[in-house]
Amino acid sequence: MKNISTRLLLTCAAIGVAGGIVFSISAYISGTVAAAAPMFYGAVIGVYFLPGVIAQALLRRGGVALITSVIAGLVSVPFQPIGFAAVMAAGSIGLLQEVPFAITLYRYWRAWLFYVAVTIAGLIFGFGVFIAQGADLAEPWVQVVHIGLFVVSPILFTWLGRVVAAGLDRTGAGRGLQLPIVRPRRRDSEPLPMMAA
Repeated sequence: MKNISTRLLLTCAAIGVAGGIVFSISAYISGTVAAAAPMFYGAVIGVYFLPGVIAQALLRRGGVALITSVIAGLVSVPFQPIGFAAVMAAGSIGLLQEVPFAITLYRYWRAWLFYVAVTIAGLIFGFGVFIAQGADLAEPWVQVVHIGLFVVSPILFTWLGRVVAAGLDRTGAGRGLQLPIVRPRRRDSEPLPMMAA
């Protein structure tokens, strides 16, 4: 970890701080939705995927979704009704976002992998919240809407995150830090994806 580029960390931190501000605003919206109409809570959960997706799509490096999500969670702690648990939730989402790319050894950054990651994460979180809220006692159509929103919302926010990352890329924010979308197998002399370029 000592060879991680400071610029890479600062880029993740900047995205994470912006994400933390969005998390803080979203906490009050999602809290209201969860209290008033719990079956629609999944519609706002996709916000928590934004920082990780932006970092991954912009930088295409291993670990950036996790780092960025944890920073976003830390920034939002004072404004979250759940307090420090926000860091755990954000970190869990960031970790789940890393999985499909880790399986490819961080060599492939195709768009479909982003959507696979958030679909799986959305299903996992959707079923977890489903059980915690006792939604299994609800009507079948409510159950379908509940789980469906946990899948659709992260997909929509992933699309939005990739649009934001493309905009940042056009400004040159990731220049010098990005790895290619498809990277050939690493030779022993090449640095690991998370290491400084």
